[in-house]
Amino acid sequence: MARPVVAVVVFPGSNDDRDAAWALGALGAEPVLLWHDEHELPPGTGAIVLPGGFSYGDYLRCGAMAKLAPAMSAVRQFASLGGPVLGICNGFQILCEAKLLPGALRPNRQLEFVCRDVAVRVERADTPFTSRCEVGQELVIPIKHGEGAWYVDEGRFMQLGARGQIVLRYAGGDDVNGSLGAVAGVVNETGNVLGLMPHPEHAVDPLLGSADGGLLLAAVVDAAAEHAFALSRR
Repeated sequence: MARPVVAVVVFPGSNDDRDAAWALGALGAEPVLLWHDEHELPPGTGAIVLPGGFSYGDYLRCGAMAKLAPAMSAVRQFASLGGPVLGICNGFQILCEAKLLPGALRPNRQLEFVCRDVAVRVERADTPFTSRCEVGQELVIPIKHGEGAWYVDEGRFMQLGARGQIVLRYAGGDDVNGSLGAVAGVVNETGNVLGLMPHPEHAVDPLLGSADGGLLLAAVVDAAAEHAFALSRR
C-alpha cells in the first residue's frame, strides 16, 4: 500500500516540524510540510500534525495568532470530517486557542521552562492516537515547554473526565508543570483531535533514551491510512 500522507503544518517559529516529519516518515508515512499561508491540504491527506515550537513568536498568547492562519481553516474542515489531527506542545496550544480542544495552556507552575523526560500514563487506548497502547501503560516521552499547565474550570473538568476526553496524564505523582489533574493530553468529543504537551517525535529511537513516542505516532500513521482509504471509497 502507498504510504499515507500526513500534513505537518509549519508556522513562522515552528522548530519541531522537521523532527515530526522525520519521525512520521520513519514510521511509514509520507510527511508533507504545509506552510501556514496555504489554504488547502496536500492531496490525499490522511492526518494532520501541528508541531511544537513558538508560532509567531508566541506573541499575545501561545497559539493565539496561529489560530488565524489560513491553513487552520483547512485543519478545521478536515477535523469536522473526522480526520485525525494531532497537536504537539505548541500545536496543543494552537488547537485550544482555535477551540478545537477544550481548555487553555497556562504558564508552568514553577514559572520556568521545563525540559526533561517524563512518564505519562495512557488513560484510553481506543483513540486513533493510542491504539497501539494499553490502558495504564506508562510511556517515557520528553517535554520542553514554558506554558504547559492545562486548565479548565472545575465543572468542565468533571464533564471531560466523564466523557473520557482525558487521554494522557503525567504519571508517578510528579507535578511536572501544575497541569490540572496531571493532564498531559486531551481529545475532542469525537476523539479525532488530540493535543499533548510531551514530544513523541523526540522519542522514536532507543538511542535517544526512549522509543515510546513511536507508539503514538505509529498509531497516527495507522489512522491516516484508514482515513485516506475511507475517503477514497466515497
